[in-house]
Amino acid sequence: MDWITRLQKSIDYIESHLLEKVSIEEIAETAFVSSFHYQRIFSLLTQMTISEYIRKRRLAMAGQELSASDNKVIDAALKYGYDSPESFSKAFTRFHGITPTAARTPGTSLKSFSPLVLKITIEGGTTMDYKIENKNAFKVIAMSRQFNTETSSAEIPKFWDEYFKKGHNKVACGRFGICCPPEKSKKNFNYCIGNYLKEATIKSESDLPKDFEILNIPAQTWATFSCIGPMPHSIQNMWKRIYSEWLPTADYEIVTGHDIEMYTSGDVDSPDYKSEIWLPVSKKENK
Repeated sequence: MDWITRLQKSIDYIESHLLEKVSIEEIAETAFVSSFHYQRIFSLLTQMTISEYIRKRRLAMAGQELSASDNKVIDAALKYGYDSPESFSKAFTRFHGITPTAARTPGTSLKSFSPLVLKITIEGGTTMDYKIENKNAFKVIAMSRQFNTETSSAEIPKFWDEYFKKGHNKVACGRFGICCPPEKSKKNFNYCIGNYLKEATIKSESDLPKDFEILNIPAQTWATFSCIGPMPHSIQNMWKRIYSEWLPTADYEIVTGHDIEMYTSGDVDSPDYKSEIWLPVSKKENK
């Protein structure tokens, strides 16, 4: 089953269970990827989270139902996943711009939000520098913090700002930003900022400063992608290209492991700034 088919299958699964309480793990299983990677892929390709998509689809359906029936608002609230008419009314009003009661008025405008459909389009035509390489195990001295997959895109940059403002980069420069593999069925994951242990200012592991830890990165096959351009746009754009251009046609697939962003010294706002993305991969089995 190819990559696009797997993703579409997961979206179809969401649609067929739209009024049920399904976990992200269940959805991700239909695409044969971890819940962590699925949420990242979904957000990068659609510019919204899975919960946002489900919420908008439900509210669009609720609007159609209320405008075409005499069903009670409280019944619609429960049907579309809200604990009370008040919380449903607030969400409905934010989405449609009118209250659920007003939706019954003939001729009232409502917002539609159609199901996602993946389509193959002619894109690309530009080079994408990457290589497949085997790296030996290595150690990183890092500071870690736990993040939620739903809010990490906004919270991780704040972590970076804090890291430099508090001078932690004097212990370990921010060469790496590392997403650690989350525990199964967990929404939270650890994100680390740090550098090679051998390049740190400490003399030995026993001198580890407070709030720092040693991260052991195992020997692994990596797909490494070169990014050129100012941060954060260049690396964010590369993540999207990996999932939309490279992965659908690659002979490799992502495996559970540490996802690493590697930064170089220099002006991060420069059009020539260089960074890399390292993804743990394995060669696809021929079936």
